[in-house]
Amino acid sequence: MKHISILVPKGAAALSCIEGAFTCFTKANDFLESIGRPRLFNVQLVGIDKEAQVYDRLFKVTPDVLISDVNKTDLIIIPAVNGDMDNVIAANAEFFPWIVKQHNKGAEVASLCVGAFLLAATGLVDGKRIATHWLSANNFRRMFPTIELVSDKIITDEQGIYSSGGANSFWNLLLYILEKYTDRELSILAAKYFAIEIDRSSQSAFIMFRGQKDHQDESVKKAQEFIEQNFQEKITVDQLSDMFAVGRRSLERRFKKATCNTVSEYIQRVKIEAAKKSFETSRKNITEIMCDVGYSDTKAFRTIFKRATGLSPLEYRNKYNKEGAFA
Repeated sequence: MKHISILVPKGAAALSCIEGAFTCFTKANDFLESIGRPRLFNVQLVGIDKEAQVYDRLFKVTPDVLISDVNKTDLIIIPAVNGDMDNVIAANAEFFPWIVKQHNKGAEVASLCVGAFLLAATGLVDGKRIATHWLSANNFRRMFPTIELVSDKIITDEQGIYSSGGANSFWNLLLYILEKYTDRELSILAAKYFAIEIDRSSQSAFIMFRGQKDHQDESVKKAQEFIEQNFQEKITVDQLSDMFAVGRRSLERRFKKATCNTVSEYIQRVKIEAAKKSFETSRKNITEIMCDVGYSDTKAFRTIFKRATGLSPLEYRNKYNKEGAFA
């Protein structure tokens, strides 16, 4: 019997992560019984204290047991908890020694979406790879610079320490773990039952680049604004350096520190975001959109676009433009 411990965290937790994880493994027991196999999962909600947590103002979740009651577990699931992450981490700090202790006893640990911040705070993923919601990527990198954030990934597996990307992609991680604990047949059955697209590996197509302006470097902000207003043109670091009276090396260093992107990466991301919006809303063909955002090399544009989104320009347009395919 596999013991599954789903944390009931303090703060604005994502109820869907708690309910989804609970339903996934309890329903898996039903699937197993339906094909003549024994139930495998003992699923419990685990809290710091006995107080029911209220989520989304309406829903109360009461822990089945306290962390002090659980001597041994096989999998700890950390749901997403929203809000100011420093406060979220402080409110849930009592979980961390218990998580580390259980991991040292052999338990695996999985964070769902921005639950990655709580997992990171345990120290278990220092020097390792982790995924989280793409919208929280810059804040995560700022708070945990020693952890390798792979913001395009749906799932990471660092020898039994798991994480998932944004929002409902936690279902892909649950199915991945379910397959590891059972087999492919049961995972496919669960995917069909819950209508989840199995084996998704990237959340790149969902990433919306809004520019990183949550910093105090005014020269960098001005450079960002210039790039965003003139992305169709050929912009160079030297041009920006002269325009804002900042040395080239200093600008590159400050830009990277403030935005987590080099200047050229930022220009590229702005261009690709503009192309994505055009593919979503216009009837222009690929060449027209490529030229609109300042690219002249078709092969280079397709390569960069796919690297950024995980899809070719044609695949992206067919997926997100309601008019469907027209090349």
